[in-house]
Amino acid sequence: MRTGSASTFSDVSTGIAQRWRRRWMRWLDRRSPAATSVTLNHRTLFVLPTRSGLAFMLVIFLLWLLGTNYENNLVFALAFLMVGLMVVLPVHTFANLSGLKLRLVEAPVAFAGDFARARIVLERRGRRGHERVRIFWPPEEGIETDLVTGRENEVEIALPVVQRGHVRAPRIRVESTFPLGLYRCWSWVDLDCEWLVYPQPRSVGPLPVGASVGEGDAPQPHIRGGEDFAGLKPYQPGDSLRHVAWKQYAGGRDLYSREYASGSDERLWLDWDLLAGRDVEIRLSNLCAWVLEAERAGIAYGLKMPGCTIKPGLGSTHQQQVLKALALFPVQSVRGGGES
Repeated sequence: MRTGSASTFSDVSTGIAQRWRRRWMRWLDRRSPAATSVTLNHRTLFVLPTRSGLAFMLVIFLLWLLGTNYENNLVFALAFLMVGLMVVLPVHTFANLSGLKLRLVEAPVAFAGDFARARIVLERRGRRGHERVRIFWPPEEGIETDLVTGRENEVEIALPVVQRGHVRAPRIRVESTFPLGLYRCWSWVDLDCEWLVYPQPRSVGPLPVGASVGEGDAPQPHIRGGEDFAGLKPYQPGDSLRHVAWKQYAGGRDLYSREYASGSDERLWLDWDLLAGRDVEIRLSNLCAWVLEAERAGIAYGLKMPGCTIKPGLGSTHQQQVLKALALFPVQSVRGGGES
């Protein structure tokens, strides 16, 4: 009974926390909507004492008690000095972040299981500098930077991603405890950042050169330069004399050259059906690894998967096209033994 009661209490507490979090996020969305450029001000900044600040307040209270009990004016003076410091500090801590502008520069593509990165420019609007500014996605540590001498500073922060496809970044936390660390000023900023996340590459073996012939494929031409006789072609200057069809020429026909070829199909098709029996995500990861390997090897490759066929090609643009098709492939579109 006690175990059941504890579990019920935990579920209730979790539910309450989630509801408050949803309300908090809705309130933030109204107060600080998503934008690629955000300037921090009184509407988006919050200030509260840190743990050190709370300990400092406790010391002030103890000094006040000590001065009251012993009627010591020097202790009273020290306590009032510390109170004045705690009253003034929130203004300076707030001013350290107020007016700071954040602008999203780039959110490059990423691979699942790796870190997605975002390049952000911090810009100061006036003459006031910004010191010890920390920017991060919790629970990552992020970076701490200063913006005192220059007008702007570019930083890069990262967040681990596990899901492929279009992944929207959560709000970024910007905070500072400058100057004494007794108060923390912070803000939650939505820079409208979204990544295209490719599947996580997982090696599955060597490239399947010539292993795939999809439905409707026309017979592939032979690869020139092999040992199998492929036919005759009109003689062209520069052809080897050993390949000249002398018998046909002696019979009164035009001058021809014998052409030799290999009967193997050397096309590289990355075919969905070659990975039958595997989970959908595993197939996508295997295909992703083949794409990267083929690109490194300089071998033209094409992609065949349900609802998508990309002709063989090579280069950065072709690679991005294939990887994007893998990233946006819907799991629900495939039924059968390879799905989960």
